[in-house]
Amino acid sequence: MKGDGFVQGCIEPVSGCTGFFHGCIGLPSGCTGFAHRCIDRLLCRTGFFHRCIDRLQPDTGSVHGCMKQPAGFGGEFRCRKCASNHYILYICVVLEWHQLLSRLPGIAFDVLYLGIIIGTIVVIILDNRNPVKTLSWVLVLTFLPVVGLVFYLFFGRSNRRERIISRKLYNRLVKRPKAEYLSQETIALPVAYGRLISLLQTTAQALPFEGNRIEIYASGLPFLRSLLRQIGRAEHHIHLEFYIFEDDGLGRMVRDALVAKARAGVEVRVIYDDVGCWHVPKRFFEEMREAGIEVRSFLKVRFPQFTSRVNYRNHRKIVVIDGRIGFVGGMNLADRYFRGPSWGTWRDTQLLLEGKAVHGLQTAFLLDWYFTDNTLNSSSRYFPTLQPLGSSLVQVVTSEPIGQWKEIMQGIVAAIAAARTYFYMQTPYFLPTEQVLAAMQSAALSKVDVRLMLPLRADNRITHLGSCSYLGDVLQAGVKVYFYRPGFLHSKLMVSDDAFSTVGSTNLDFRSFEHNFEVNAFIYDRDTALQMRDIFLQDQHECVQLFAKNWAKRPVWKKCMESVVRLMAPLL
Repeated sequence: MKGDGFVQGCIEPVSGCTGFFHGCIGLPSGCTGFAHRCIDRLLCRTGFFHRCIDRLQPDTGSVHGCMKQPAGFGGEFRCRKCASNHYILYICVVLEWHQLLSRLPGIAFDVLYLGIIIGTIVVIILDNRNPVKTLSWVLVLTFLPVVGLVFYLFFGRSNRRERIISRKLYNRLVKRPKAEYLSQETIALPVAYGRLISLLQTTAQALPFEGNRIEIYASGLPFLRSLLRQIGRAEHHIHLEFYIFEDDGLGRMVRDALVAKARAGVEVRVIYDDVGCWHVPKRFFEEMREAGIEVRSFLKVRFPQFTSRVNYRNHRKIVVIDGRIGFVGGMNLADRYFRGPSWGTWRDTQLLLEGKAVHGLQTAFLLDWYFTDNTLNSSSRYFPTLQPLGSSLVQVVTSEPIGQWKEIMQGIVAAIAAARTYFYMQTPYFLPTEQVLAAMQSAALSKVDVRLMLPLRADNRITHLGSCSYLGDVLQAGVKVYFYRPGFLHSKLMVSDDAFSTVGSTNLDFRSFEHNFEVNAFIYDRDTALQMRDIFLQDQHECVQLFAKNWAKRPVWKKCMESVVRLMAPLL
């Protein structure tokens, strides 16, 4: 080492008293020793340091702040071999520790985040979910680290072990419907669907009520007319529950009708979904409240409860008037459900129920009201005594992400398995669970005429791509697939063997089966089933049939896109 202070290892050449440093220390200016990066300013002879070292007292070598007094250090900065060697080496050690300490926050964050990711994956695995869904979340968390964690907090947490209401309060709520059920002298249960009825009664507490009258609406205008007519006839109470209650021409028309009845002394309660009505002005609902209507939003999404709630939505469409008339189906209260999209008509299905089956709709609404308002309404005036008005046997079946069973999905699987001649189904989205897919394939392979109708053009491109990815699976098994051409098919209609049918809010997808609050009417009646079959066949005349040979020839890029979306199907 030369007298100019060359130190190997930590720093490169040091030039005399000018102190030219590379590596750990930047460039000091002359004898004043100004250093960039690790040290701001070094004054030769006085030894004043910023950042790494507070102050070096001359002659004593005492360093305050980062260093104590170095052994054998004379305190005066001189470009001699000994002094330079000891002095510079000591600074390098300090600078290395300073760099390590400056990186500690980043290292700590990386370790913490890795722990959170691993912990989240362990929780998902231990939750014993569907393997496909579990693998989907593991892939998202692995390949989209930050975004994946945010997605899981918003959409992935499971609440199936929670309860909406205590068993005691639930028994109070269903006391009167059970009394009406038990008062039925004889119930002629169809032999072919005895197991299905028992399944739904056990899992969903769906009581079968006979003697109901049913009207079917295959478009929005007849439903709207009937709804406004029944609202106008209400005498005691009106209960409405919709996923979307839009502030547009149709929504304001229904709102004004409700306001008029509230001012006339009729009890009016409205439940809307907070996410479904995110963009609806608050003033729209405030005007209802000012008129005396009780309005509640379902699972209000507000920070810090923002994470998991956004994934669990109330997709139900229920109307109950005086406990005697009920509506259920797939239509919301918005213009587009009646006028249709820009590219065509809106095809949907809604039912009017009159009879004891309305008790099932009333129970579903009052249970949701308790969930939103923590008020239990179990008075007899909400469950009046009703006489038989028709020939339909009906079960009102609800399902939710809270609870042990997937009631409507299990009911659909059992209904498909019970089919002997045909099973027709309409749905806007086809992202089936393994159970539903296997039931459809098994029925078709057993020579049951299974037909699936989807919209040719959907309102959600991503979901439609996912739906298309499953069509090859059902086509190969012999399922007949039809694309509805005139507009958007939003109907959730199923009919089988001229004996069974179901209509409600449930789509054939993971979201409806696992994440949403849904409701369907399961109907065991020949006349209703024949009407449903005729509606399906009329729609089929407006469809183009899909064949396996032609479907296999679609472009490779489209197949790739469908396959990628399918991986995320359980999360859509």
